[in-house]
Amino acid sequence: MLQTAYNALLAKEYDKAFGLYTELEKQKEPVSYYYLGFLYFRGFGVEADTKKAFNCYLEAATREVPLAQFEVALMLENGEGCEQNFSEAAFWYEEAAKRGNIDAFNNLAAMFREGQGVEQDYKKAYVLFKKAAMANNAQAQFNLGALYDMGLGCEEDKEKAIEWCRKAAFQGHQKAKEIMHRMQQDGQIVF
Repeated sequence: MLQTAYNALLAKEYDKAFGLYTELEKQKEPVSYYYLGFLYFRGFGVEADTKKAFNCYLEAATREVPLAQFEVALMLENGEGCEQNFSEAAFWYEEAAKRGNIDAFNNLAAMFREGQGVEQDYKKAYVLFKKAAMANNAQAQFNLGALYDMGLGCEEDKEKAIEWCRKAAFQGHQKAKEIMHRMQQDGQIVF
């Protein structure tokens, strides 16, 4: 039934998907909570409700669904459907990262860089950004380049800063593209 529900979601048969995931929820299927959260958050097949979305994501997160852990962290960080709580957001980003969610590595690194919900630690930010950057996360590549540019958590290295910014730009990261374009126009680099 899980595959049938997912197929309905892919086919944009949201009413059908909602019904199937609701049936799976009654069976305590962990992934069903995630997809119900997704449907509530987007208002697909059901009226949009960020509080219900958060609760569904949280249920899936406690059942170790990495995507749900990431969504819970994001909602906590932004105060969507719940009270904003940076330390709880950091906790859930870490849980998702432990289970391989690359976006969670990037977002947790940003929290360490800013000291939001955690004690500011540029070295931890560097390690986490690098992990996500090596997995081709464009935002992490840009962020890692910024750390190299300023020498935060690592040795200042303008060449590495440009290299990581260039990688992000090639993946379509808008700010990285603008920086690379400006540097080209100023004659600082040859693409």
